[in-house]
Amino acid sequence: MKTRFLALLRGINVGGNNIIKMTDLKTCFDEMGFNNVVTYIQSGNVLFDSEETNQFKLIQQIEKALSEKFNYNSKVVMLSQQALIQLVNGAPEGFGVNPDEYRYDVIFLKAPLTAEDALSKIKTKEGVDFITAGNGVLYFSRLSSMSGQSQMTKMIGTAIYKEMTIRNWNTTTKLCEL
Repeated sequence: MKTRFLALLRGINVGGNNIIKMTDLKTCFDEMGFNNVVTYIQSGNVLFDSEETNQFKLIQQIEKALSEKFNYNSKVVMLSQQALIQLVNGAPEGFGVNPDEYRYDVIFLKAPLTAEDALSKIKTKEGVDFITAGNGVLYFSRLSSMSGQSQMTKMIGTAIYKEMTIRNWNTTTKLCEL
């Protein structure tokens, strides 16, 4: 029986670095033997089916293949479609419902990093940033009118940032629908 997975590639097609065309990415996943491969937008979101259910093995296989094929140090955060559905359904009450006032992001954490560990290392600006731990993710929202004061951009320079990848709420919910 095959399981549906979502692989979130970290650090591709951002700021002109690690440019990978989605058609090439799809081909790479096809060549690894995965089925029903679908990519979504340019930020490295790949849905696929696999008979292998050990996510650790899958991540190792995918990171190795991507690093070799595209000549960069690949880091992948992966979850099953079922986990993605639970993540969307388990969002904090009101998360994502007021996009005119707030920006909403999901911070996906690369194991072994836990939400509790990440929370202890991420700073927020009171009254601007709001962060809640989930299962392997952080739900992060910030006031749009005060986004310049948000601590989100300061997170990018931290060591912990290399162990996560961020998707906005719209992208996350769309991936769940796919």
